[in-house]
Amino acid sequence: MRTLCTLLLFCAWFGKAERSQAAKVDTVNTYSASMKKSIKAVVITPDSYTAGKAFPTVYVLHGYSGNYSDWAKKMPTIGQWADAYQQIIVCPDGQFSSWYFDSPVDPSYRYETYVATELVNWVDEHYKTLKDRQHRGITGLSMGGHGALYLAFRHQDVFGVAGSMSGGVDFRPFPNNWDIAKRLGTYAQAPEKWEQNTVINLVHLLTPNSLALIIDCGSEDFFYRVNCNLHDKLLERNIPHDFISRPGGHNWPYWSNALPYQLLYMRTYFDRQK
Repeated sequence: MRTLCTLLLFCAWFGKAERSQAAKVDTVNTYSASMKKSIKAVVITPDSYTAGKAFPTVYVLHGYSGNYSDWAKKMPTIGQWADAYQQIIVCPDGQFSSWYFDSPVDPSYRYETYVATELVNWVDEHYKTLKDRQHRGITGLSMGGHGALYLAFRHQDVFGVAGSMSGGVDFRPFPNNWDIAKRLGTYAQAPEKWEQNTVINLVHLLTPNSLALIIDCGSEDFFYRVNCNLHDKLLERNIPHDFISRPGGHNWPYWSNALPYQLLYMRTYFDRQK
């Protein structure tokens, strides 16, 4: 019954998304005091934004080697979902390979502070947002899937709902990949930094229902096994969450299909807060 109701709700929202394409896509310059530099972001406001009311906000993070413009360029229908679900979507820049940490070895990489504090404050100051955790979500793909859960687990006062798509939720099996060693030091030299900063080892920060969670990964993805392990650990700790797996790999067709479900999940969460 729950699945049927969710499907019907999704179809209703999808119908609206198909009819409405009036979302506004802005590229903005924000400022990070911790890194002493300007950083670009994409902010998508829904069609009814000028009506005067405040909106919930979802932060959508890009993956390794990407940037703030990835979602708007590679999934141009993203504005339809901002309209359909009546939420502001913010696409931050996480640099080529920040992994959304405050790097313990490179002080020029403080992307945890930037996204979870500086950018959230900037958006709340410049846009009509509902300024509480009950109306703020975060998700992302690959490196951004790790980043979304990492930031949400560590900043539950900021985000009430979080998601991940093909997330690198345990990067310890990949010690030579994606510049992680540049952000943390090599695993051989600094294993404690890897252990302390991988998402699967942060589940202890959660209590049941402290954070709404949706995790999605394709069964042919190289991150599939670590996502299944995270799912099992959440079950073991009695942490409610939605876990989605279907055929698919680590690519934009999969993420373009996954994002509307993530945004619907967050819209449903926001509606429950009323």
